[in-house]
Amino acid sequence: MIELTKKEEEIMTFFWEKGPLYVKDIQAFYDDPKPHVNTISTIVRILEDKGMVGHESISKTYRYYALVDKNEFSKNTLKGIVRKYFNNSSFVAISSLIQEEDISLDELRKLIDKVN
Repeated sequence: MIELTKKEEEIMTFFWEKGPLYVKDIQAFYDDPKPHVNTISTIVRILEDKGMVGHESISKTYRYYALVDKNEFSKNTLKGIVRKYFNNSSFVAISSLIQEEDISLDELRKLIDKVN
């Protein structure tokens, strides 16, 4: 399971929502005060080292793109959470979620119908 920091996940969300981007494009998505280009570039290189993004050379700069699909990342992250925090038991994880979120019996029936 690849674990991402909050900032890494935030930048991955830009790639998943917008597609291939230059570092300056990413900077433009932030409100003022914007993070420095070097900070964003460092995070993007870390994501590249983790195998989350790749790049292509265009002129004298790089354009980065997601290598990992958001849905696949979400599934793997969820599996990792179940393994790490719920003793690898989906039943325990779902039971905990149902109790914490106060999910109604009607919602549970809809969920069961959806997976059947």
